[in-house]
Amino acid sequence: MSYDLNDAQPQMAPIGELIPDGTFAKVRLTIRPGGVNGATPMDAGLLKASQSSDARMLDCEFTVVEGPHARRKFWQSFTVAGGKLDEKGQSIGWKISKSTFRAMVDSALGLDPRDETPATKAKRVLPGLKHLDGIVFAARIMVEPASNPQYRDQNRIANVVLPDEPHHATVMRGETVLPEPVNAPPRKAASGAAPGWQAPTPAWGAAQQPAATTPPAWGAQTVPTAAAATQAPASAAPGAPAMPAWLNG
Repeated sequence: MSYDLNDAQPQMAPIGELIPDGTFAKVRLTIRPGGVNGATPMDAGLLKASQSSDARMLDCEFTVVEGPHARRKFWQSFTVAGGKLDEKGQSIGWKISKSTFRAMVDSALGLDPRDETPATKAKRVLPGLKHLDGIVFAARIMVEPASNPQYRDQNRIANVVLPDEPHHATVMRGETVLPEPVNAPPRKAASGAAPGWQAPTPAWGAAQQPAATTPPAWGAQTVPTAAAATQAPASAAPGAPAMPAWLNG
């Protein structure tokens, strides 16, 4: 008997090592349910409650799909309701998240962000946040320095790379693009406690493991949350084109 090591996966990076600041990568979003109900039946138990406010968040795990950092993971939460409000009484966090989610959909489906035709707009309407699970898109990853020495620096999404940007096609093909560092300063921590976006990093041992389940055949999507999710059924109803294949099932 012999052991053929030729088909072994590449050696993983040292435990705790971050993806370099400004790295471009194709990433997959996986939702980690937090037990709090969303605005639609399919989002039952999907959200996570903030420990410091009335905000409800989508707890997301991002996995690099291809390239030198393949299988590396990082985590980020997106506010979908509650938290600080603007002068119109709307959640500021949700407005930011909604913009990010739209960018994810455009990146994943190759939609021109300036395209406002009915067929394209229909593709940006989803019936629930659950449909974000499994979306694959192009992203630039940043390193966010910890504002509290008790916590690690963290990787986060710096920006979603859109189809009208020069690196999009290259990243989606899994090819290497030179990093463009963000050099972000630490965020200010409130009242000495670690904010939701800087929660204790999950066990790095588990973070470095490949996904236990086979990823969906599709690999794209992102969508509005609470407020937009409640509007989705009406917006996507009569006359609207069918949802993309990766939204079915």
